[in-house]
Amino acid sequence: MTETGELTYRRVHRASPELLFDCMTTPEHLAHFWGPAGTTTPVGNITIDLRPGGVFETTMVNDADGSTYTMRAVYVEIRRPELLVWIEPGVEGGMRTTITFVDLRDGRTEVVTHQTNVPAAYLSAEARAGFATGLDRLDVYLAGLNARQEHRHD
Repeated sequence: MTETGELTYRRVHRASPELLFDCMTTPEHLAHFWGPAGTTTPVGNITIDLRPGGVFETTMVNDADGSTYTMRAVYVEIRRPELLVWIEPGVEGGMRTTITFVDLRDGRTEVVTHQTNVPAAYLSAEARAGFATGLDRLDVYLAGLNARQEHRHD
């Protein structure tokens, strides 16, 4: 059996829990930021059946060489806007991802991503840094959404 571990990522975003939840569960949003820098995930490569037992699948494309990586998961628990839980059964041990959206009551939300049964390959500094670039891409996307929202109110 391969060694597994746990990872926790915390990031505060300038957005409501509802918007962040929607960004994480809508292909049209996910396509803008899903995956590490240097990859794209076209909207047509994203399947979301947002219910317990429903499928969550993404296929990222490496911008440099066109290679692909597919993530297949099954939703376990969904409570909009505070909780998303899925399991990737194809990953040894069934990697479990729990995302908690904590409203900071000032226009910001802390997003805590906790993963268990994480394979050793995902625990490397390089893999963790790649995950962090996906969070950076989400921040850039949210800033654009916020700017468009503010522009509409002018």
